Amino acid sequence: MPRPLGELEDAVMTRVWQWNRPVTVREVLEDLQQERSIAYTTVMTVMDNLHQKGWVRREAEGRAYRYTAVSTRAAYSAALMNEAWSTSDNPAAALVAFFGMMSAEQREALRDAVRVVQYDDGSGADAAPEPAAPPVVEGESDERPQEPGR
Repeated sequence: MPRPLGELEDAVMTRVWQWNRPVTVREVLEDLQQERSIAYTTVMTVMDNLHQKGWVRREAEGRAYRYTAVSTRAAYSAALMNEAWSTSDNPAAALVAFFGMMSAEQREALRDAVRVVQYDDGSGADAAPEPAAPPVVEGESDERPQEPGR
């Protein structure tokens, strides 16, 4: 399970993930400098640390390296969520509490994800699945509230 990224590690990885191509320390530095004062050697050390931790791979290009993400931000986020959930003494209650914190947009994304997982169940079957009811989230209803007097 990955340890959560530190604040500067996350800032660097955000750029690597967003750009989705091999990047140099100089490119990351120049982008970070738009937000904060930071030294080249600091960014170089962070990127080397990310390489040592297995977050990025690097290829030599002249006297520098080009860094590429090993996995996606989505995979990183999923691993963090899985770790938090699996260490709970009551996983069902943890999920209910988590769902209760979600915005309407996040709940819709959850419904979409459940549909994808239900469709791609790994069985290799080509038939379309039976339509499934969306997950029930406490406090949510598909019905609009009635106005008083109706």
